[in-house]
Amino acid sequence: MSTTSPIASRTGGQILVDALKINHVEHAFCVPGESYLPVLDALYDARAQIQLTVCRQEGGAAYMADAYGKMTGRPGICFVTRGPGATNASVGVHTAFQDSTPMILFIGQVGSDCVEREAFQEIDYRRMFGEMAKWVASIDRADRIPEFVNRAFQVATSGRPGPVVLALPEDVLTDLASVADALPHKPVQASPAADQIESLRAMLASAERPLLVLGGSTWDAAACERVERVAERLQLPVAVSFRRQDLFDNRHPNYAGDVGIGINPKLAERVRGADLLIVAGARLGEMTTGSYTLLDPARPQAQLVHVHPGAEELGRVYQAALQINSGMPQFVAALEALAGIDGSRWAGWTRDANADYRANLLSQPTPAGSFDFGAAMHWLNETLPRDAILCNGAGNYSGWVHRFYQYGRFRTQLAPTNGSMGYGVPAAVAAKIIEPQRTVVAFAGDGCYMMNGQELATAVQYGAAIIIVVLNNGMYGTIRMHQEMRYPERISGTELVNPDFAALAQAYGAHGEVVERTEDFAAAFERARAAGKPALIEVRIDPEIITSRTTITTLRQRARA
Repeated sequence: MSTTSPIASRTGGQILVDALKINHVEHAFCVPGESYLPVLDALYDARAQIQLTVCRQEGGAAYMADAYGKMTGRPGICFVTRGPGATNASVGVHTAFQDSTPMILFIGQVGSDCVEREAFQEIDYRRMFGEMAKWVASIDRADRIPEFVNRAFQVATSGRPGPVVLALPEDVLTDLASVADALPHKPVQASPAADQIESLRAMLASAERPLLVLGGSTWDAAACERVERVAERLQLPVAVSFRRQDLFDNRHPNYAGDVGIGINPKLAERVRGADLLIVAGARLGEMTTGSYTLLDPARPQAQLVHVHPGAEELGRVYQAALQINSGMPQFVAALEALAGIDGSRWAGWTRDANADYRANLLSQPTPAGSFDFGAAMHWLNETLPRDAILCNGAGNYSGWVHRFYQYGRFRTQLAPTNGSMGYGVPAAVAAKIIEPQRTVVAFAGDGCYMMNGQELATAVQYGAAIIIVVLNNGMYGTIRMHQEMRYPERISGTELVNPDFAALAQAYGAHGEVVERTEDFAAAFERARAAGKPALIEVRIDPEIITSRTTITTLRQRARA
């Protein structure tokens, strides 16, 4: 006679939430919808284990899930309703895909009896998200929910991490099923082969001008600390890819800077002049390679070693001399075992790389009377604690942040490598909820802020005391820059009329004030930090100062030359 106890019958919604608990989910972000009410009901019973953050727009919720995935290395969980909810959330899915962030988006779906009738808010998510996610599926039977959810976690975290999208038909969430729970997922990463590391050792042994470039995901704090020690022992110069500046201490004497938009021209020359490039984790995408010009894709001028957790990325664009499929902790462990390498040959090359980086920290004076954002960033660089988290979206304003701030440790930077506007504020809210004791600062241009500034209400609701710095120049600055480069003085579609951002923040219940002079910024920031609640500082800047390196007048002169 069997002694196995019968499996209790549960609704699909309950089975799903139980699967989240089994996979150690502690937090989820959502905008509620009637299409997944059984899940919301099950989350009520699980509120002691899973904290639910209710957001104001699905794009903000998905950005928060992405930020959670970046911060923790575990999938960020997001729930949205069908149709418009899913389309709003798609911006976060695209971000997670290009940023290689583990994330699972659950979307309420029309009932099975309405499929393919263009029912209310119906979309086929397999077609919609097909090229935007690692895996897209619809769970069409309640008894298969454990299988699908476990696979979603496995896919999101293994190899090159990324987003998974699961549709939840309404009737499946209310159906009853007697099914056993699956075991927790176990992420899988490849490791370098012994002969690959021996080949790398031989390449280093014959190199004169090596450069290690760190990027991508699968990193953790321990791997970042260990690669620092390897760089010290081998005397290697270390650069980081676009918006991955927190992978290596920017004040370390081996640091060479970031390879991305607005790259230090001296670093660009160094990349071109290297005879051995070891790229660990970065995809070598358009932003990191200067539109594929820093390296020739077919025949890189240097010996290229490309290390990436996703085998499908190796050889996709760049034909590397050595391709290694590996997670970053696994690769760093193999690097530590390298012996017989004399780094003294390139010690001067490394010192010069760091000197070029430090020289690039010097900002140019701004026109008299104009707010000097470079000076403000220098002050923040000296004032903020080393574990402060800086968040930003897309826009020319981010050039000052990336150029002048020195990131100190792993997960102090949250910024989208896909250049998505509106990311900074939601990311900051998520970061502050996850790490309430750390200082969290969000930077946004006026256009960037207006895309997801409503999540300030979420910050107020959950007591997330973030500090938002809005740079207001009355225009979409990046597009205006390109306009002036190609069509000088023909201003079209880039001018903005903005609200009083400080007054708007106060209306939300946050601290808000306006700064127009450089010398007033420090005191305003300290007041924001002491407010004990979300705070916003609107900095009104001269539109003439279009980037950290040039002005509109200079761009016009170059365009006409």
